[in-house]
Amino acid sequence: MADEEGVLTNLDNTGEPKPNGADTQPAIGLITQYVKDMSVENPNAPDVFQWAEPPQLDVQFNIGAEPVGPDVHEVILKMTITATAPRGKAYIVDLAYCGLVGMRNVPEEQGHAFLYAEAPRLLFPFARRVVADAVRDAGFPPLMLDPIDFNGLYIQRLQARRAEEAAGGEPIAPVTGNA
Repeated sequence: MADEEGVLTNLDNTGEPKPNGADTQPAIGLITQYVKDMSVENPNAPDVFQWAEPPQLDVQFNIGAEPVGPDVHEVILKMTITATAPRGKAYIVDLAYCGLVGMRNVPEEQGHAFLYAEAPRLLFPFARRVVADAVRDAGFPPLMLDPIDFNGLYIQRLQARRAEEAAGGEPIAPVTGNA
């Protein structure tokens, strides 16, 4: 901002200094990402490697977000992959893949959408690689999970919650809950 003489100042419209100059602008960024928890089970080894029937896959996922500090949230992409053949379980992979997201001066609705749609979209390719490596390390061909439309799922979940609220019932998920 420039004063009447064209000199740049670091004051807001009340004449008070702005914190760190540009801290009033909205900002979102992925700080780091990591495996928080992971387990791989191969309950029928070594017999499973002689089974001729290909396993059927069941892929479940859940998204959560929690504040961990001022302007920082942990986004959790929880995935459970179960491969089952007619003779039993071939393998089970449980993964909690997380990212720390920094958000400052972001409206609540946009922040919620980022935490439950965009952040999981950013984390997914890395979580998919962890799953592929885990399945390969368990002795099976690497599993390349299909991409997930997190934004579409977020919109569906939001619409369902609004419809439930409009019908007079309890929302199906709290605003800060799982998407």
